[in-house]
Amino acid sequence: MFVTGATGLVGSWLTGRLLSAGAPVVCLVRDRVPQSEFFRAGYVDRVSTVRGCVTDQALLERVLGEYEIDTVFHLAAQTIVGIANRNPVSTFESNIRGTWALLEACRRSPMVKQIVMASSDKAYGTQETLPYSEDAPLAGRHPYDVSKSCADLLSQTYAHTYGLPVAVTRCGNFYGGGDLNWNRIVPGTIRSLVRGKSPVIRSNGRYVRDYFYVEDGAAAYMLLAEQMAATPELRGHAFNFSNEIQVTVAELVGRIISLMKSELGPIIRNEASNEIPHQYLSAEKARKILGWRPLFNLDEGLRETIGWYRRFLDSEGAAEPENVTL
Repeated sequence: MFVTGATGLVGSWLTGRLLSAGAPVVCLVRDRVPQSEFFRAGYVDRVSTVRGCVTDQALLERVLGEYEIDTVFHLAAQTIVGIANRNPVSTFESNIRGTWALLEACRRSPMVKQIVMASSDKAYGTQETLPYSEDAPLAGRHPYDVSKSCADLLSQTYAHTYGLPVAVTRCGNFYGGGDLNWNRIVPGTIRSLVRGKSPVIRSNGRYVRDYFYVEDGAAAYMLLAEQMAATPELRGHAFNFSNEIQVTVAELVGRIISLMKSELGPIIRNEASNEIPHQYLSAEKARKILGWRPLFNLDEGLRETIGWYRRFLDSEGAAEPENVTL
């Protein structure tokens, strides 16, 4: 098994899940991030680690060949919308060039039999018809969204033109323990409440999002790879994974406040820009074709997440910057 983006939020949980299943895992790691769950949970000591960048096609070809990789999980990406808006070229490099470099390396590696490419609901852009289904056009307009649309289309190109065994996942906003980007709504809100401070909502609080627990994401990626091994006809398909509920930012913050039994209310700044106002996904295709079901509902996932951050913030690893804007 080869995982790109193993130090990221979903990559860390996926790596742990693969190790628990007894799989030999090779991980591509660009930067050492000591507070990542990949390092904190000791996964780094149980996998084969390759240092390098996902845009290095020659490196990817070497890894796929030398480690005789048959299954690839491509999660490496620049995932922060604000960074994409400020630095679009670096985002395009990671998310678009990195994807074609990996796909081309896989095309040149005959042992690769399954590739799961992590796209996003942001690849759809803004759609009039909700919930989004897999046949909706990929119509990103802002830098991050466009990078995911392009990577998604590249994967389908390699599947349909070259017969590459790649399938695409499109998930909503991931949350869960291990996300140390405190600008994101879930970790930022939990940290503020643990510290006895009111959480800050960067938007107007009315944006609707599809929030998806990280363990459900890791399980979905593994299920798709397993199904592809048994059903080669899945190559070229895209699958939405979602709890299929509509939740505003303000409602999500309210749930966290309630679960943490806090009496603090949020501060709403209404400063967000270049964001899609209303998104949620239909997972009907995944349910029918893959037999997929989420393992956690929203409150269950939030409880697990709150527990993780309470432990983290009580530990010596909690020394992090004070920037709390959600």
